[in-house]
Amino acid sequence: MPDELDLRGTRILVVDDSKTIRRSAEVLLTKAGCEVQLAEDGFEALGKVVSFKPDLVFVDIMMPRLDGYHTCALIKNNPQLRDTPVVMLSSKDGLFDRAKGRLVGARLYLAKPFTADELIGAVRASLSPAPSTESP
Repeated sequence: MPDELDLRGTRILVVDDSKTIRRSAEVLLTKAGCEVQLAEDGFEALGKVVSFKPDLVFVDIMMPRLDGYHTCALIKNNPQLRDTPVVMLSSKDGLFDRAKGRLVGARLYLAKPFTADELIGAVRASLSPAPSTESP
């Protein structure tokens, strides 16, 4: 089955306070050909988003200092970064969390723990062009 989207060279930032989650995402994404950087919290993530310029950011919701909602909102409110897709990560699979993630600009929501297929699927879905809402 041919890949509809080649992930080689795709730059991804994974932001999570869990070393296990960061490491497993890094291994899975690197195996798929992605260039991966890691951050432990929202503050570290903001600096890396500016310097690394990722194609996609995975961000955990529950983190110390700066949570995922605020991190996503800060990325989306920056004119240079607002087009960067953000996928929220959470061990909670609640409707409220999904809705709040959408409100701050997250493209998708991925429940932890995730499988390799779910993670790669989220990358593919986030990087495929968003459906146009404009009239011709």
